[in-house]
Amino acid sequence: MFKINLILTIGVFGLVLGLAMVAGAQPTGEASGPTKKQNAALLQQLPFADKQDFEDAKRGFIAPLPESGIIRDKEGKPVWDLSGFSFIKEGAAAPETVNPSLWRQSQLLTYAGLFQVTDRVYQVRGADASNINFIEGDTGLIVVDPLVSAETARAALNLYYQHRPRKPVIAVIYTHSHVDHYGGVKGVVSEDDVKAGKVKIIAPEGFLKAALDENVMAGTAMSRRAGYMYGVYLPPGPQGKVTMGLGLAVSTGAITLIPPTDVVTKTGQEMTIDGISFVFQLAPDTEAPAEMHFYLPQLKLLCPAENCCHNLHNVYTLRGAKIRDALAWSKNLNETLERWGNEAEVMLNVHHWPIAGRERIVDRLKKQRDMYRYLHDQTLHLANQGYTMTEIAEMIRLPEGLAKEWYCRGYYGTVNHNVKAVYVKYLGWFDGNPANLHPLPPVEASKRYVEFMGGADSVLAKARKYYDKGEYRWVAEVVNHVVFADPKNAKARNLQAKALEQLGYQAESGPWRNFYLSGAQELRAGVDKTMTGTTASPDTIRAMPADLFFDYLGVRLNGPKAEGKAMTINWNFTDTKEQYVLALENGALNHTANKQAPQADATVTLSRGAFDEVILGGKPKLEAKMASGDIKLEGQKEKLGELLSLMDNFDPWFNIVTP
Repeated sequence: MFKINLILTIGVFGLVLGLAMVAGAQPTGEASGPTKKQNAALLQQLPFADKQDFEDAKRGFIAPLPESGIIRDKEGKPVWDLSGFSFIKEGAAAPETVNPSLWRQSQLLTYAGLFQVTDRVYQVRGADASNINFIEGDTGLIVVDPLVSAETARAALNLYYQHRPRKPVIAVIYTHSHVDHYGGVKGVVSEDDVKAGKVKIIAPEGFLKAALDENVMAGTAMSRRAGYMYGVYLPPGPQGKVTMGLGLAVSTGAITLIPPTDVVTKTGQEMTIDGISFVFQLAPDTEAPAEMHFYLPQLKLLCPAENCCHNLHNVYTLRGAKIRDALAWSKNLNETLERWGNEAEVMLNVHHWPIAGRERIVDRLKKQRDMYRYLHDQTLHLANQGYTMTEIAEMIRLPEGLAKEWYCRGYYGTVNHNVKAVYVKYLGWFDGNPANLHPLPPVEASKRYVEFMGGADSVLAKARKYYDKGEYRWVAEVVNHVVFADPKNAKARNLQAKALEQLGYQAESGPWRNFYLSGAQELRAGVDKTMTGTTASPDTIRAMPADLFFDYLGVRLNGPKAEGKAMTINWNFTDTKEQYVLALENGALNHTANKQAPQADATVTLSRGAFDEVILGGKPKLEAKMASGDIKLEGQKEKLGELLSLMDNFDPWFNIVTP
C-alpha cells in the first residue's frame, strides 16, 4: 500500500511549525560595540518623543485578556501565551540587543484586551497575530476577521460578552484571504448555523480560491521558512524573539474555515447587515490576492483591511509567496482616499490599533499610498537606468517625510526587500549580466571561493578582522562560503552565527531579526527535528477543489522516476458528481475535469468525503475505506499503487543555513 502525505501552508502566516510562543534554546550573545553604536544612533534619528501612538493604543481600554493572556485548547494545552512577552515593559529603554524602533513597536503591541473603538464597534487585540473586531447591529453581532485559531477567537468573543450584551453573531466578514483573518471562524459561529441561513459569511470575490491555493504548491518550503520568519524556534526575550512587528506571534490552535455565503463582486457594492450599512471596495492583488476595504456611513468608520497598517508591509514576504503588486496597492489606497477621505472619522485596523480624526486618517492614507508608489516607481526609474536589483535596493531610501513617520517604518516589510520584489515582478531574477546567467550552485561555488581565497583558515582570519570592525553583512556573506564548502567546520559556523546574531540585534524588522537569530541558532545547535510539524486542517482539505488537489499531486510527482511510464486513471466522486481523468505521460501528470477515459487503466470510485478522510488519515484510513467498500477500484488495481509510489513526501526540516 501507500501513504498520501500532504503538507501545505495557508494564508499570510503559513502553517507555523511547533509552538509559536516558546521554542529552542535562549541565545546567549551580547550586543557588540558596533551594534550598540548603531542602535543608539537610531534614538537620535527618529522622533521617539512622539507618544501619539501610545495614546491611541490605550484609548477605549475596557478589560485585559483573562488568565494573564493564556488561551488554551479543550485539552488544556496553551495555544496562545501573552505572558511570554512580559519582558517588554511600557516605558522601559530598549535592551542593547534590540533595535529601539522595533522595541517601541513591540511595546505598543503588548497593549492587549478588549477596547471600544467607537459607538457600536469593539476590538480585541493581543489575543493572536491579528485583531478581531465586533460591530453591534440592531439585534446581533457582526464579527470582522476572526483571528487564526478557533480557540483564540472564542476567547475573544467570550471577553466581549463579559462586558457587552450577549447578542448572537449574525454575520462574519473576512476582509481578505490570509489565515489570520478567517482561521478562527468556528470559534464564533457554527457551520450548522451558516448552512441554516442564520449567519452570513461575507468575503471578497476570489476569496476561497486565494485562501486555498496561494501557497499550496510550495507549501513545505514555505512552512520551513515561516518558522524562521515568525521566530518559531526562538523563545521570546531580549536576545530572542521580540514580536513580529505586525503582531506578537501566531497562535497554534485549530485552523478552521467556513466558505463564504455572500461575495462582494464590485467596488461600491452596498449591503445592510442588521441595520448597519456597509459600502465595499474591492482591492485585489494588494496585500492579499483577494482583499476588500469597507466603510460604514452611519458610524463614519473606515476599514482598509491590511493595506494600511502601522508599518511598511510586505510587497514580498520572506517566507515565500507570489510577489504582490505595489502599484495596485498604492492605487487602491488612493481610491479609498478619494471615496471616503472627506468623511471618515475613525479608521479600524485589522492589525495594530485604531486611529481617530479625519485629518489624521487622510494623512495616513496619503503617506502610505505614496510610500508604496515611491517604492514601485523609483525601483523602475533606476532599473531603466541600468541598475540591478541589488544595487537599487542599496540606493533607495524613503523621503524624509515618509521615513520619519512611525507607520512607514519597516517593522514587517523593509524598503530593501520590497524594492527587490518590485524589480523581480517586472524583470525577473536575472540582472542582465551574462556572468550571472548560469552560476554554479552554492556548494560548488563555495568550494572554489574558499580555494581562491587561500583556504578556510585564511578566510576566517580575515573575516574575524571584519567582524571586529562591525562589518557583519560582509562577514555573513564571506563565511557562508566556508560553511557551505565544509559544513563541519565548527569555527566557521560559530563566526557565521555571531555575525548573524549581531545583524539580528540591529534589525528594525521583526522578520529580519527572526531570520538572523534563527539561522544563528541552527548553526550552533542544528535543526531541531523533534518539533512537531503541522499539516493542513480538516476544514482546509474539505474546502480544496479536487482540481487544486490534483495539481498538487503533479508537484509531488518525481519526474525522473516517472520517465518512461504512462497510465490513465479515472476518478469518480459519487457525492459531488465530479469526474476526472488523471493521466501520466512524459514525466508529467495532467488531469481533465468532467470526463472519463474509456480505455483507462483503472477507475477509482469514492465519495469526496472518503477522499478527504484518506488525505487526512493516510494509509490506515485508505486500507479501511477499501476494506469497507467505500473506495472501489476497477481495472488494473496495481496502477493506483504504482502512481502513488512515484510521489515524493517532502521533508519539512530541510537545511537552510547549511547545505
